[in-house]
Amino acid sequence: MDSQKKKALAAKGWKVGSTEEFLGLTPEESRFIELKLALSGSLRTERLRQDVTQVELAKLLGTSQSRVAKMEAADPTVTVDLLLKALLMLGVTKKQLVKIIA
Repeated sequence: MDSQKKKALAAKGWKVGSTEEFLGLTPEESRFIELKLALSGSLRTERLRQDVTQVELAKLLGTSQSRVAKMEAADPTVTVDLLLKALLMLGVTKKQLVKIIA
């Protein structure tokens, strides 16, 4: 958000802050969410890059298409290990995972 918009909102009584402040997250919780978002976004990117459908990936993982959709949407019910497993199933290397996490 640009500074002019922030000033206009503040002048009208609005408080401008971060998502972390709004939700009362600790720095660790915020970083964990960022990690899950990075992994889920990379999963979708890699799946599309390889021209693999959600249904095809679901079959490889032994799960449902709707679960893959939740994985790509960073649904809170999806675990980090499932995201990592899916990325590895698509052939993502450890080196690529390090870049995703960094």
